[in-house]
Amino acid sequence: MLKFEKNDYTIEEVTLCGETIRFRAFRDLIYVEKPVNEEFQKMNLFVPECYYEGASLHGYDLGSAPVFMPNTVGGYMPGPADEPGTNPFLQGRPNTIFRALQHGYVVASPAIRGRVQKGADGRYNGKAPSCVVDYKAAVRYLHFFADELPGDASKIITNGTSAGGALSSLMGSTGNHPDYEPYLQALGAADAGDNVFAASCYCPITNLEHADMAYEWEFCGVNDFHRANMKMDEGGRPVFTPVDGEMTKEQILVSAEEKAMFPAYVNSLGLKDENGDPLTLDADGEGSLKEYVKRVVMESAQRASDQGVDLSDKPWLIVENGKVQGMDFTAYVKDITRMKTAPAFDALDLESPENDLFGNETTNCRHFTEYSTAHTKAQGACAEAEVVKMMNPMEYILDEKAEKAQHFRIRHGECDRDTSLVISAMLTAKLREAGCEVDYRSPWNTPHAGDYDLDELFAWIDGICG
Repeated sequence: MLKFEKNDYTIEEVTLCGETIRFRAFRDLIYVEKPVNEEFQKMNLFVPECYYEGASLHGYDLGSAPVFMPNTVGGYMPGPADEPGTNPFLQGRPNTIFRALQHGYVVASPAIRGRVQKGADGRYNGKAPSCVVDYKAAVRYLHFFADELPGDASKIITNGTSAGGALSSLMGSTGNHPDYEPYLQALGAADAGDNVFAASCYCPITNLEHADMAYEWEFCGVNDFHRANMKMDEGGRPVFTPVDGEMTKEQILVSAEEKAMFPAYVNSLGLKDENGDPLTLDADGEGSLKEYVKRVVMESAQRASDQGVDLSDKPWLIVENGKVQGMDFTAYVKDITRMKTAPAFDALDLESPENDLFGNETTNCRHFTEYSTAHTKAQGACAEAEVVKMMNPMEYILDEKAEKAQHFRIRHGECDRDTSLVISAMLTAKLREAGCEVDYRSPWNTPHAGDYDLDELFAWIDGICG
């Protein structure tokens, strides 16, 4: 039976970089009645202690504070419940939970299963759609105990980066949809809604079954790749080792074939821009959608220029009298460089993280696109269509059975090469069509990363919660 023990807490202080927060911690809240991996189906809840003393922070108090709900998922790996502390990617500076508590939010940090996990029976239990099911179950717990928990459960804001950004976009797009109900019931999730108020999504690695096409639409013709392998050192700090190479003739052919399939998918979506004009592509990949993506990059460059950034090292930009007037998209793509070989996500040898994600209880890796299934080098089976669908917010945005978040904030760095910029652009266009408010930008000279603009993120949250 699910429970929340309001007296089971500790009062703690954390001091980082000369700043101290004092908070109440409710840890290890099991958010399903029948967990299959209890360590990754629990949640930590943190509350500014001053709220219990009758004080307020930034206009919030114990009953009105938004519930900020970040996940720690990356690469669709398991995401543990997090703590207020340091961020190893930011030279030990305070992490997002520390800053959120300092700002006055209640923070709910759920652990979420990931693609590599197995149960005692040796069967995988973290494959798709487990990650989004767990996130939903954690939200249901918050709604179920809303009268007993601190904070305003009608103001839940999810947050994540990369695969975690994709999960946040799914949380905002699929609220209370019946597709997920059998999975939630099997876990004994709370009898409550899993809809959220808002979703913050950094560089979402999503729309996976079309991401190969999108990647090659952007990077086809760039045959050299440049990436970095990351390992954590003994001090818990990330260390990156560069990896450079050239695609093979076969990969170059795959790139061209994937690019050629993308326009048909785009044109099937009926996308429109903010003025209601169609966003389409012709057979060569040219068209209004490409111009839309170019505008996203140009607006990023203009904001950077207005802030005093020197753009003279970007010859692909056309700048006149301090105003960005145009760009050479091909030269831009060559400048930011390719990261992944073709196909970028559904690898023909079944060696990608996403192949791993779409395995099942007994099979580690499976394909999830028609193209890679047809061209497999590993006799790989294809994941069920309904499972692939449940990992793609685009499939639910116009579905009346899905309760959408009112607000989305999407950030996809201007030089991010982990997925194509068009993926977030299409997500934004579809959300706006559904009537959602979307704050969408591509921050200048920003790679695949998240939580780098917390002041701006918190200002956005304050604005929509005011």
